[in-house]
Amino acid sequence: MWRKSSRSNAGDNTECVEIALDGSAARIRDSKGRAEATVAAPAWGAFLTMVKGEDQFKR
Repeated sequence: MWRKSSRSNAGDNTECVEIALDGSAARIRDSKGRAEATVAAPAWGAFLTMVKGEDQFKR
């Protein structure tokens, strides 16, 4: 199941980043192009830890 990023443009919903998680990987896509990338679960977890720790990414 694809979910939209909470940081995506909420106004028109045409420009967003979506993610689908399964137990072993995260699939990421841009809603405009539908091109996908797959990231292994450990790398995705490390990425989230880094982003959540950076003040520039916090609301």
